Amino acid sequence: MTITQLQYVLAVAEYRNFTLAAQKSFVTQPTLSMQVQKLEDELDVLIFDRSKKPIAVTEVGQKIVAQAKNIVNEASRINDIVDQDKGFIGGDFSLGIIPTVMPTLLPMFLKTFIKKYPKVNLIIKEQSTESLIRNIQDGHIDAAIAATPLEIEFIKERPLYYEPFVGYVPRNHRLGTYEHLKPEDLDVSDVLLLQDGHCFRDGVINLCKAPRDVSREHFQLQSGSFETLVNLADEDMGMTLLPYLNTLELDDQKKKNLKYFDNPSPAREVSLIYHKSELKIQITEALRDVISGIVRGAIAFQDVKIISPISK
Repeated sequence: MTITQLQYVLAVAEYRNFTLAAQKSFVTQPTLSMQVQKLEDELDVLIFDRSKKPIAVTEVGQKIVAQAKNIVNEASRINDIVDQDKGFIGGDFSLGIIPTVMPTLLPMFLKTFIKKYPKVNLIIKEQSTESLIRNIQDGHIDAAIAATPLEIEFIKERPLYYEPFVGYVPRNHRLGTYEHLKPEDLDVSDVLLLQDGHCFRDGVINLCKAPRDVSREHFQLQSGSFETLVNLADEDMGMTLLPYLNTLELDDQKKKNLKYFDNPSPAREVSLIYHKSELKIQITEALRDVISGIVRGAIAFQDVKIISPISK
């Protein structure tokens, strides 16, 4: 039994296709199939049911796959131990970022990080929270930046900053004359929201403490763009809520429509999340130090109330 064989088993279990698994593993299909077959012969069990399309994992195969993940992860830790002992911070590092954080946060820290750690090959992927969680579990990304708390057993969360919610309220809106906002002022049916799948949308709904009643709406919006929400609000289609960093990019005219909440301001917690196995932890820590140091200067809010991104 070899680590390589276990890696091939994990690839087949994920893609449910020997040809695709071989492509993703950068080997020929006959080589991968032969190694998986050798492992099955050695264990005297079938890990995969090849008669089904797509290929299915057998009952005992599921247990083997689960253990194989642990073994491959622990084997990878040997390289981490050597790197940490040498004080080396480098190599490939795959980082996922949720769409509502990527446009504002990435330009703030990327140049500084790659200048400080030139030996790290940072591979950045924009993904939904659901995809990030799945990819962390499967080992496809090393860490992610997402809204927390997520309350997932295999994930560790290290808060980076707390980002207040800010109201964008046109002058003609019913809240247009308010100096400051309170959560109880909001009517969820009157708030322009991002499309399903965005954790910021779930946070806003949780803040409003009421389910959305689509039967009362004259249109249904499916957009992942804060810019679209702001433009619709300008057309008297409602109000919206923005993350604080997004408000810094607005022009002076639009900034006149911003309304802040009374303290404690509702806010989202943005964290660096990673698997509890802590693979490549030295790069994760370096990333956290750089981001925290930069964002600390941009967000000075202290009196905040964290709004959960978990859909309720």
